[in-house]
Amino acid sequence: MPDQNTNHLPKWQAEKEHLQSCQQLRQALREVRDPELGMDVIQLGLIRDVIYEQNQVLIKMILTTPFCPFAPAMMEAVRQKAQDVLGVKTTVEMDHQAWDISMMENGSESNWGMY
Repeated sequence: MPDQNTNHLPKWQAEKEHLQSCQQLRQALREVRDPELGMDVIQLGLIRDVIYEQNQVLIKMILTTPFCPFAPAMMEAVRQKAQDVLGVKTTVEMDHQAWDISMMENGSESNWGMY
């Protein structure tokens, strides 16, 4: 179990120059839920980075398990929602970080029944 003082919440690169857009994106992505867990991708900490590259956005995303059967649908939902909100071409790329409970908004303080 991770150290309870460890916080793995992501700091998106795009927040440096596009803070308002990132806040809007974060709010919009709360509508994309993991169907098995019933929690959104922001709450779970699955969106690890957002990077503006010229006239497009790259989102780096992880999953709670590497063999998530909902991965393609969740990644497409994130891509579509981000593209709709930001108004620019958006790509979602799978990051290779392993997810753990400390990546959640409430980190290891969360009580959602699995630990």
